[in-house]
Amino acid sequence: MRIVKEHDERRNEIITTAEEFFLTKGFNKTTVNDILKRICIAKGTFYHYFVSKEEVLDAVIGQIIDQEISRAKEIQASNGSALEKLIAFLSQNDQENERKEEMVDKFQMPENSLMKQRALDGTINQVCPVLAEIIEVGRQQGEFNTAYPLESIQFLIAGIQTMFDEIEKLAPETIQNRVIAATDLIYKVLDVNQEIHPYDQTIAQLQKIFIP
Repeated sequence: MRIVKEHDERRNEIITTAEEFFLTKGFNKTTVNDILKRICIAKGTFYHYFVSKEEVLDAVIGQIIDQEISRAKEIQASNGSALEKLIAFLSQNDQENERKEEMVDKFQMPENSLMKQRALDGTINQVCPVLAEIIEVGRQQGEFNTAYPLESIQFLIAGIQTMFDEIEKLAPETIQNRVIAATDLIYKVLDVNQEIHPYDQTIAQLQKIFIP
C-alpha cells in the first residue's frame, strides 16, 4: 500500500535521507536512486520536490545554516560581553551542538569537499552578519575598535575554522601554537581593548575550547 505523506513531511524526509547519504557516502557517490530506494518513492515524486541532487544539497546546507543562525541569535541575546559571546559561538562543547560536531568531522572527508565549501559560504554570508551585530555592540561599549565588524568576523571565522580542521590529528604543540595565533588574530583584527579583556585570559578560554 502506497503511503501518502504531507508535502513538507515528504520533502523533509528526502532532505534528511540525502543528508545521511551525503555525509556517509559522499555527495559525488550518492545517487538519486540511493535516496529513492531508502524511502521507497518514485523518481517522479523526487523531481516533484527537487530538480536535481544539487538542489537537495542546497536544502541540506540550508538547514545547517538555519540552525547556525538560530544559535548565533540565541548567543546574541544571552548575557555576557561581546567577546564572550563570540567565544561561545566558537565553542563546540555543548550537547546541543553534537550533531554539528559530527557533521564537521565528516566534512573533512575528501568526497565531502563540496558540502564543506557550501557550508562555509553559508556561514560567511548568512551567519556572520549576526555575529557582526555582536561586534558592533562591543565596539560601542569600548571592547573593540574595528571599523569593519562584518569583514572582520568573516575573516576570523574562515581562518579559525580552517586552522582547527581535524584538530584531533594535530600534535599538542601545534594546537597550542594555533590557539596563540588565533588569539593574536582576534585581538589584531577586532582591535580588542586589553583593559577590558586581558590577552592571557582569552588564551585560557580558547585553550579550553580547542585543546583536548
